[in-house]
Parts: sequence; structure tokens; C-alpha cells
Amino acid sequence: MTMEYQKALLKDSRTLAQMNRRLIVDTRHRNPMNLSQLNRRMRGWLREGYRAYFFKRDGRVIGYCVFIKQKDYLYIRQFYIERAERRKGSGREALGWLRRHAWKRESRLRMDVLVGNRAAIGFWRSAGFKDYCLTMEREGAP
Repeated sequence: MTMEYQKALLKDSRTLAQMNRRLIVDTRHRNPMNLSQLNRRMRGWLREGYRAYFFKRDGRVIGYCVFIKQKDYLYIRQFYIERAERRKGSGREALGWLRRHAWKRESRLRMDVLVGNRAAIGFWRSAGFKDYCLTMEREGAP
């Protein structure tokens, strides 16, 4: 079962938005956007210079990545593998393909990971990523 890769186009924004919704749920992110809002946001990103790729097995999409080139690094905005495909090497395989093809000229990669998402933190650390900063916040009245 070889993985296939397909560049996502503007017409694919709804599929990206649907998967983004699952990413939000899986990571327990606070993002309240509905599917229509996520679709609009995804379309905006793609128009603004973000690129996206789908990861496929047997003709079915099992994940995606959205990223953009910044001045000093490539920013990975979203990276998602469907639940049923996790812990099978799919994420590592997709990341390897992106490194060899879409990101081959990039020496520095960055992304944000929610501190409560221990599985994602473990995945990214095992792929050679190191902690760079910690964003802190406080809610409520002083």
C-alpha cells in the first residue's frame, strides 16, 4: 500500500475544511468555527500563498498538510492523519515525502502543537523537532 500525494487546489477547500474540523476535535482545540467558516478560511489561506497536500492510500485521502514559506523558515500550519491511520507510520511517511519533495530546500521547519496534545508532541519530537517556545495565557479577571 504505497502512499500517494496530491497537491490540494482551491476546489479542494471543502475537503480540507472537513478534515480540519476533525483535527480541531481530535486536538481539543478551542476553535469554534463551523464547516462553512473553516472552508472560507482555507480558501483564504490558499489564495494568500499557503500550499496544501493530501496524503492518499488506495485512492482515499488519509491526511493532509497546509504550510507556507516565511522569511526564515517554513511554517507547518496544519498536519493531520485520520484516526484509523495513526500509529501505522503514515505520518512519518508523509513527513518524509514532504521533506524530500515539497520542502527539499527548507532548512528550518516550524509548527505549533497544543501542550495538551501529548501524542503529537511525541510524534514531532521523534521526527527530530525540538521545543522552541512556549506560549502562555491567562483567562479571567485579574
